[in-house]
Amino acid sequence: MKVLSYALLALTLGLSAVQAAEVQVAVASNFTKPMEKIAEAFKTKTGHDAKLSFGASGAFVTQIKNGAPFEVFLSADDKKAAPLVEEKLAIADTAFIYAQGKLALWSAQDKFVDDQGKVLEGDTFKHIAIADPKLAPYGTAAMQVLDQLKLTDKVKAKIVQGENIGQTMQFVSTGNAELGFVALSQVIAEPSQTGSVWIVPDDLYAPINQQAVLLTKGENNEAAKALMDFLKSNEAVSIIETFGYKVPATETPSTTTPDAPKS
Repeated sequence: MKVLSYALLALTLGLSAVQAAEVQVAVASNFTKPMEKIAEAFKTKTGHDAKLSFGASGAFVTQIKNGAPFEVFLSADDKKAAPLVEEKLAIADTAFIYAQGKLALWSAQDKFVDDQGKVLEGDTFKHIAIADPKLAPYGTAAMQVLDQLKLTDKVKAKIVQGENIGQTMQFVSTGNAELGFVALSQVIAEPSQTGSVWIVPDDLYAPINQQAVLLTKGENNEAAKALMDFLKSNEAVSIIETFGYKVPATETPSTTTPDAPKS
């Protein structure tokens, strides 16, 4: 009987392994830490693996158009998917806003950034890091803030551009720039990070609506479709909110998460 039980167990595990699948995901850099945690929870819940690549949303659009094997795209804004839909590289009715990002002015130095951003008006810094506004929505938002404060001309000679928000954060954390505009989630993600921060008021920049979309390459992949569902689950929403993002009220999270593959 034991031999038979072991055989049945091996058969069950073997079938689960066959049904568990893998999904290739392009993820905006600002969403690195929450997505790593979501991928862990997704694996635990469904058995599927989410293979994550991080970078600037604009650069991902180019890569997807050039045939990159991504199946799900988590963009840092809600405008990047449109050209992909037009070229039938993404499925329009799968798109939804998974998070609203917040912009922060951050320095690795204690008390360097005040709680109203007045540091921008002074001459205490030589470099300010900003993500490339042509590729990264957080860079666009940063320039909108400077325009709103009428400080663009004053600081433009001091701007150093990161290719994405991850590199922008690196410029500041390594001291190559005394301060920089980053995603609030990046500051929250590193609790050991010292420094000072100003959380930029929402009315100084357009909403950063981060959008998920299923790409055409993933339409027949059960893992890709399961990940899109999981991103709406209470479990995923809780992780997203932990990192300082808002989740739009119009996007009602599901009350259940996908079931694990059945043997």
